[in-house]
Amino acid sequence: MSNPSQGCSYAVKTNRACWSLLGLPFDQVDGGQALEIIDQAIATKTKCFLSTPNLNFIVQAKQDESFYESVIYSDLVVADGMPVIWTAKLLGIPLRSRVAGSSLFERLQNTQRDKPISVFFFGGQGNVAQQAADNLNRTSVGMIACGALNPGIGSVESMSSDDIIEKINAAQPDFLVVSLGAKKGQQWIMHNREKLDASVISHLGAVVNFVGDTVQRAPLGWQKVGLEWLWRIVQEPLLWKRYFIDGLWFLRFMVTHVLPLALYQKLLQGRADKNLFMEIVSDVDGGSVEMQLGGSATAVNGVVLKSGCRRILDQLDAVPRVSINCADLDYIDSSALGTLMLLKANILRRGGALGLFRVSRRIRRLMRLHGVEAFLLE
Repeated sequence: MSNPSQGCSYAVKTNRACWSLLGLPFDQVDGGQALEIIDQAIATKTKCFLSTPNLNFIVQAKQDESFYESVIYSDLVVADGMPVIWTAKLLGIPLRSRVAGSSLFERLQNTQRDKPISVFFFGGQGNVAQQAADNLNRTSVGMIACGALNPGIGSVESMSSDDIIEKINAAQPDFLVVSLGAKKGQQWIMHNREKLDASVISHLGAVVNFVGDTVQRAPLGWQKVGLEWLWRIVQEPLLWKRYFIDGLWFLRFMVTHVLPLALYQKLLQGRADKNLFMEIVSDVDGGSVEMQLGGSATAVNGVVLKSGCRRILDQLDAVPRVSINCADLDYIDSSALGTLMLLKANILRRGGALGLFRVSRRIRRLMRLHGVEAFLLE
């Protein structure tokens, strides 16, 4: 894992109720709570990078490090895909409902408010961004389009010129909707995140097409039973190959990781100590902080773990190297793994380093089955 944007002005929030699932951290929020976070970010002009992983998103993140990093360093990550929700249910992770980026945007644009949310559409094919802007201004009661721009075909760098960034910022959007293809879109956001003034930034490629009326979204019934992908294939036949490859990856990951994890964690839960032992040892002169973990790190004692993470971050400017001694750790669940992922992301963003040592074979296997071993133990 690289150490991008060292010394950046923003930090990954570690007090989130976050769960590790399919190798990525997901926030435990429903649609209403996600909307509240977005509204609050806009009201307070706080930066919020929203990522909405669906199955294709997850597959690409597994294959591309920079794509993976873009999710790890997001401020809000919601489950935009029924396979994600089905997997969470199987593993006992409390992600109860799909939170689609398209649904969030739709609810925002149809909610009457005293001051409409200003939106800038960036990307899309042809003039669909401008069509989306025109349609939004004609039909929305909660949003107003303040601009649209198609940067054309090129690299992330060529789409990040001072002229382009200045044009977006000059429009003063509250919400910047990016549509460059998921991989390039996430990379573009990461590349320009510090320079953009918009409070909420998200790659929502389908939204531009839906609002621009170039693609029709699946009926609600299709969405609820997880068949939105089939509706998309009917409208865009070339998508069949992508969905087929994603489906094969998902089946393989279910067999090799998810089902073994469901059985293994059930076996360990009955044996592990129910309490969490945690101690923080500081050695400022040596330039390091050590956290000792013992017992079970679970959602039940998540407040304790999050408190320890905050104490570590408070010392991080003086002590940039953090080590976690896992010798006495009997069990760790998805919630604790999510917290450790956020901790490491925060430390990396500040130019520090985090290492876990004396990790037992049992804990390593849990991390591998969760899909986070490469990130947490590298």
